[in-house]
Amino acid sequence: MAAKFLGEPSKVVSGSHDRTLKIWDLRNKACIETKFTGSSCNDLVTSDGAGSTIISGHFDQRIRFWDTRAESSSNDILLEGKVTSLDLSRDTNYLLSCVRDDTVKLIDLRMKKIIGSFSADGFKVAFDWTRAAFSPDGQYIAAGSSDGSVFIWSVATHMVENVLKNHAAYLLETQVYRAKSVPRQKEKENKIEEEDQRNRTSS
Repeated sequence: MAAKFLGEPSKVVSGSHDRTLKIWDLRNKACIETKFTGSSCNDLVTSDGAGSTIISGHFDQRIRFWDTRAESSSNDILLEGKVTSLDLSRDTNYLLSCVRDDTVKLIDLRMKKIIGSFSADGFKVAFDWTRAAFSPDGQYIAAGSSDGSVFIWSVATHMVENVLKNHAAYLLETQVYRAKSVPRQKEKENKIEEEDQRNRTSS
């Protein structure tokens, strides 16, 4: 159901419906380790550059934390619905989890504690693999609903900032991108070029 690079380009960790996490060596094209999770894995992330920590979200409503040097998980977090997706903030301090109880949970990884819950009238998680995402600056959360709407929440206020409605069917995944602005110097150059063209045309 999910796969991520594990600290280096030659290693990948995958989570599956078969209730396992597998670590792969891409150079040898072989599985080098299997971790038995006890529940189907819907998504996973790796939370440090060294690739020693794996966080997985599961059908049994648990988020599990794995040290690649240990056989079993530790400090599991139990939620109130199936975990459909996980997303890390850029500073890796916060984890976002979309849950089948029609909420999105915000977790502080330094304390391994839920510090926020996001929901709204009309927001429904459609499938076990519906994805939610942080904005690049970590100030907003986006998630798709069963009616095709995209809900945007403010992390600071926990309030809905916007609801985007233009899809005709349910949404599975959302990603938030930073819009690129034209530098002011470039804007000035464009205005000068437009003025020159107008002058040439009028003359």
